[in-house]
Amino acid sequence: MGLHLLSRHQLTAAQLRAALEAQRAGESEDEGEAKNKSKNKNKKKIGAWLQELGFASEHQITAALARQWSCPVLRTGLEQLGTGRAPAIPVLLLESFQMIPVVLAESTGTLLMAFSEGIDYTVLYSIERMLGCRTEACLVCPSTLQKSLQELARRRGSDDIVFDRAQNAAECIRIIGNYSANVRAQEIRLARCGEHLWVRLERLRQKTLNLVLRVPANFNSRSSVLSSR
Repeated sequence: MGLHLLSRHQLTAAQLRAALEAQRAGESEDEGEAKNKSKNKNKKKIGAWLQELGFASEHQITAALARQWSCPVLRTGLEQLGTGRAPAIPVLLLESFQMIPVVLAESTGTLLMAFSEGIDYTVLYSIERMLGCRTEACLVCPSTLQKSLQELARRRGSDDIVFDRAQNAAECIRIIGNYSANVRAQEIRLARCGEHLWVRLERLRQKTLNLVLRVPANFNSRSSVLSSR
């Protein structure tokens, strides 16, 4: 990230060194306060330090990240994000992967997904298999994505059903089986998405029901998509 900005003369070597030193100092402070995985997982990246120190703007950081991932930057009004014609993806998953659907091009069956912190191709593959479409990725500024996710969650309400305390794989199967029977699901699709299991229950002439289950610690299934009719 720093080298990309340096090569485009948007950052000086002294500024990059200062940001790296601030990052190292911040990491040492965090480790001194608490040595747990959740803290380490959320360490601030160099781009955040560059912004905090006033050395680069959010747009510059996003553009540099897009060059790293070889993908375009989405330049659109805030009101357009998450409002396009696209299948519903559980909000919890969108927040977990810092992504949002932009629009589905029905002529090609291609769903454009916007990310803010880097592209997760594993979750894109799961989305393709779950929704039966192709995906393309782009990047968007984090502040825009956050506001869009908040607005999307407000509009969608509590459509998704979330289970955070499934004890084991057997309980996950029982929950999915019970909901499938209750809503008379015509098709069941499942995908492992990070720490969660995404389940789509397709119903005849009714709205699709999304379940999201936190994967139990002893759940050893591979990250894959299953489909049954």
